[in-house]
Amino acid sequence: MLARRKKNIVTTGIGCLVVIAAVLGYLEIFTKGIDRLPPRPCDGAADRETAARALPSARSAEERGKLRQNRSDGNFFFGCYVRTSGGSVISGEVESRDAAPGPWRDHYAEQGHVVDPVDVSSGDIRAVAHPDHAYVYVPCTPPGKKRGEALNAYALTVDARTIGETRVQGDELRQVIVDFAYQLARHTYKAVDCQESRAFPKELPRLPAAERRERPGTADVQGHPVAGFPAYPSHAPGRR
Repeated sequence: MLARRKKNIVTTGIGCLVVIAAVLGYLEIFTKGIDRLPPRPCDGAADRETAARALPSARSAEERGKLRQNRSDGNFFFGCYVRTSGGSVISGEVESRDAAPGPWRDHYAEQGHVVDPVDVSSGDIRAVAHPDHAYVYVPCTPPGKKRGEALNAYALTVDARTIGETRVQGDELRQVIVDFAYQLARHTYKAVDCQESRAFPKELPRLPAAERRERPGTADVQGHPVAGFPAYPSHAPGRR
């Protein structure tokens, strides 16, 4: 009887080890996709931990970052995305603009279905945050241009968003997207050699809590292009 009891204990122990191994194997294979990305995806532009804060666990994930710059006229475009096998995406585009900060802010404040987006700034760096979208504005005179030539003001602007299921929602998601957009702005500013000397803060001030009020006649869920680098709307102010 004692031998049978020992055998049962050993069998139970082996069974527990098999279950634990199966659970750990599942977690490693099916939920660690983002963890296998480089520490700084998109050619060093973003922080992997920021993407992980936004996107749910997935079996695999991919990332891409690409800069296009015309050295003759100074115009540039940088795109970055992190996409999981489950179809969740965090992505953003950075490009040169000729736009004053006031009209730029007013335009992008009206892009979402929320009446009052959240604003945050650090010096002359500005950000506008919607529930699943964020915009950043940084004054930047690209190489090949002179400040006095701008119709309004030369700037670097970022348009970032999430698509699909996200790990967090609400104010926390807003914050993650703003952090992601700001990382892209800081990286691109240095990569394209904006003429102004600038010391970037590590991060923008934390967003205040949002008071959500729906814009009349708009839906809660808006469709976004799912391609790697969604295009800017043609009616955006200051697009050259």
